[in-house]
Amino acid sequence: MINYAFQDPLWLLGLLALPVAVWLRARRKLPVRVVPFAAAWHRPSPVNRSRLPVALAMLGVALLIVGMARPQQLEDRREVRQEGYDLILAIDLSGSMLAEDYERRGQRINRLQAIQPVIQAFIDERTGDRIGIVVFSGRAYTLAPLTFDHGWLERQIARLKIGLIEDGTAIGDGLGVALSRLEQADRETNNQRQGAFVILLTDGANNVGALPPMDAAKIAQSRGIPVYTIGAGRSGYVPFPIINQETGEVIRYTRTVSELDEGTLQAIAQATGGEYFRADDGNTIASAFAAIDAAQKIEFRAQSYLISDELFHYFAGPGAVLLLLSAGLASRSRGGKRSTHQILSAT
Repeated sequence: MINYAFQDPLWLLGLLALPVAVWLRARRKLPVRVVPFAAAWHRPSPVNRSRLPVALAMLGVALLIVGMARPQQLEDRREVRQEGYDLILAIDLSGSMLAEDYERRGQRINRLQAIQPVIQAFIDERTGDRIGIVVFSGRAYTLAPLTFDHGWLERQIARLKIGLIEDGTAIGDGLGVALSRLEQADRETNNQRQGAFVILLTDGANNVGALPPMDAAKIAQSRGIPVYTIGAGRSGYVPFPIINQETGEVIRYTRTVSELDEGTLQAIAQATGGEYFRADDGNTIASAFAAIDAAQKIEFRAQSYLISDELFHYFAGPGAVLLLLSAGLASRSRGGKRSTHQILSAT
């Protein structure tokens, strides 16, 4: 169904000023003079002034005003069926994610930078899925609820940085909040959530929080929600930057022991029917996608999309042409009148 509308209709009030301008122009019998009593010197030209330039100018201004109101063609399209999954990415933002034990193109990168390609792949490649984001450190928060707007999700991901949340590694709380974002009664069958998954990305061992990781795993298990865990970081001593809090510059590096608790991450995945991956494995993304796609998809409700086409140029372009044409005709008319006046004066 196609409709037409104006995005900024208040500009159309300018059309009301055009008749007023014409009326005021008609009432002006003598030209404006800046020299006192100069109006008495004025002699009407024997040649009648053409009204065509004025008419073209008014029409041109009217078209420009309509263009400024931004006319649009609106088309309402409906997608009848859409199948996919509901995915929550639970991302660790604890201070230990600053450890630079990865390399990319010969340069050291930290753990958050190392898992960015995994996060980006979910957003870019799984266009048919609803995706949400939970971030955690000492506490857990929802950064984005489930949405099809992956462009908006990408903008939220760009805001991620270490230090947004008080430090700590509350894996259990992060998983618990992620599960709460998947609570939808219309997607459940016999208390089992259909087509929903959590992807947990972390580098540490749980050391704070109200909910132990395995208790959160039991909740996921009882609701039939698989948790895919992705561990970032390497075992042993790793380089860790000391950062100036005022300037954000790295002052120096120290070495610290990596605390990745692979045993717990593997246990969470096994208990919930998911899988465990390492972030440095080149097949992590493909393997995770393949495991998710082996499950039965869910059908989403029909989505309505309003598509608008701007019609501004169809009005603004001709309006500008008419104004230029009006100015050209008016200039030629004035030149012709001067010539006629000179001829009459000579005779």
